[in-house]
Amino acid sequence: MNQSELKKVAAEHAAEFVEDGMTLGLGTGSTVFFLVEAIARRVKAENLHIEAVATSSRTAKQASDLGITMKDINDVDHIDLCIDGADEIDKHFQGIKGGGAAHTLEKMVATTSRRNIWIVDESKLVDTLGKFPLPTEVIPFGCEQVFHRLDAEGLHPQFRLDDQGQRVTTHNKNFVIDLHMGKIEHPHLLKQFLDGQVGILEHGLFLDLVDTVVVGTQDGAKVLPAIR
Repeated sequence: MNQSELKKVAAEHAAEFVEDGMTLGLGTGSTVFFLVEAIARRVKAENLHIEAVATSSRTAKQASDLGITMKDINDVDHIDLCIDGADEIDKHFQGIKGGGAAHTLEKMVATTSRRNIWIVDESKLVDTLGKFPLPTEVIPFGCEQVFHRLDAEGLHPQFRLDDQGQRVTTHNKNFVIDLHMGKIEHPHLLKQFLDGQVGILEHGLFLDLVDTVVVGTQDGAKVLPAIR
């Protein structure tokens, strides 16, 4: 199976965790695309009554077009289960997200949810985080000052650019500064530092949030429990 097929395997298996009456959190990205399709098929075939909160307008439109009832996050009192992809996951289920520059919205939904599941192909599993650049969402005002602080800490920051060489903007109209560290030996310490930096709205370290990872492998979907 190619990578796309592995993503589909993981997504379709994760859709089985959805139960009637749930309020779901739906993530963003290519793996979640397959997830939404699979959930929509279950809704139709089993007459499930669910509602969902999406982390991007693209996911919201796809789900709505397929008949899933969508809600704004401010209009729900809880989220039972959030299913999303990830860019890297280590053996302790600490992760990096934000390749699609939606990590702030994704973290809002994830931290509101009672349970979180990540769906990935096996290439996303790593021993140590950091090979995938760590995204930070930075407000435009004073962004160069933030950049210099990150650079001074040896975090190898780079503004994310689009195909035209312009700075990428998020849903919130902010910039993305990626940290090209190669290896993050102490993710909790880095999180503490980034949380304290004025001008950084949010970063892509997702720590201590996920208890289940569904992986698409050549042998089918595998459900991994976390090792804390």
